[in-house]
Amino acid sequence: MIKLTFALVRLPSLSREDFQDYWLRTHAPLVASVREVLGIQRYVQMHSLPDEMSEPLRTSRDAPAPYDGVAQLWYESLEALGELMVTPEAQAAGKLLLEDERKFIDHARSPLWWGQERVIF
Repeated sequence: MIKLTFALVRLPSLSREDFQDYWLRTHAPLVASVREVLGIQRYVQMHSLPDEMSEPLRTSRDAPAPYDGVAQLWYESLEALGELMVTPEAQAAGKLLLEDERKFIDHARSPLWWGQERVIF
C-alpha cells in the first residue's frame, strides 16, 4: 500500500468553516463517486481545529502556520495506479476532482507527496 498525503490550505476567500464544510459535504462525495475508477482503497480527511487549540504547541516549536486539513488516500501500488491512470475513465475522473479542488484549495500553498507508512506502534 502507498499513500498520497495532501496538506490543504484553503483559498483566501473562504473561512476555515466554509472550506471544511465544502470539503466534507461536496468534495468527499465526489471522491467517493470515482474511487473505483481511480483505485482509491481508503480516503480520510483530517480537519484542523481552531488556531487557538494548536497555537501553544506551534509556538513551543517555532512551527509554521497550520494547514486547514490533510487528506490521505491509499492505493494498492504506484504501478497499479499508473495502469489505471492511462484509461480515459480515470483521466476524466482525475480532471473532475482537480476542477472541484480549484473551488476551495489554494494549490500553490498545499503540498502533496507519495509515501509508504512505517507503523511504529
